[in-house]
Amino acid sequence: MFMFKKLRSIYNDLLTKGAVTEAHGKYLKKVRLREFSIKVSQISILILLTISWQLAAKYKIVDPFITSYPSQILNTIYKMALNGELFKHTWTTLYETLVGFSLGALTGIIIAVILWWSDYLSRIFEPFIVILNALPKMALGPVLIIWLGNGSTAIIGMALLISIIVTIMMVYNGFRETDKNKIKLLQTLGANKLQIFKKVVLPENLPTIFAALKVNIGLSLVGTIVGEFLVSQAGLGYLIVYGGQVFKLNLVMTSVILLSILAAVLYYLIVGLEKLVIKWKK
Repeated sequence: MFMFKKLRSIYNDLLTKGAVTEAHGKYLKKVRLREFSIKVSQISILILLTISWQLAAKYKIVDPFITSYPSQILNTIYKMALNGELFKHTWTTLYETLVGFSLGALTGIIIAVILWWSDYLSRIFEPFIVILNALPKMALGPVLIIWLGNGSTAIIGMALLISIIVTIMMVYNGFRETDKNKIKLLQTLGANKLQIFKKVVLPENLPTIFAALKVNIGLSLVGTIVGEFLVSQAGLGYLIVYGGQVFKLNLVMTSVILLSILAAVLYYLIVGLEKLVIKWKK
């Protein structure tokens, strides 16, 4: 009983950590309990779906040959880990995604800055950017293979192509919607365009930039998988195509699950980076 009370006291202290007043402590406790309940609910839903999937396959409610099932997927991952295939294919997809994402994000942000800086250039290129955004990028896959070759370069090019336009549009629109009153105030005080960008435009649009990065990490992964569908000798996209061709559907489902995990990890890495940058700016 004493140990239970001690643990409960430690738990309450953690919930109210950083509180200034008792009322503030109650508020923090309420917020943290809500966050805790959300995490528990998410994990519970995931566990429930996994168990339901396993039981549905076991009792033939769904065809296990088509849908596979969690225990078989875990067994496939284990075998792939033993022969080195797991690291090889996951790393290939991760590398291509990160390179395409980094190039797309960096280039897109630079172009967005240039368009904000020069209204003349933005008026010229805005229609072209809108058209490129509407263009189905998947249709350019065969063209990229001819231009960039039959290898990772073409896959990275596909990931870059899908992410760069969205980055430009989101970040540029954010820059353009920056509080005009703050800009006029700095102009009145004699600030030049670089100072306005550093003091107002960039800090105010950090959330927009990170929102673009969160969207683009998923888009870059999609671009990588599409590229691997078209031309690859390794990667999770290659495994999906290969598994479908030889009717190893457990391999297909395993690759899909690995892609889901990879997408979640990459997304939360961006979220963590956002928290670090915003905390540092404060």
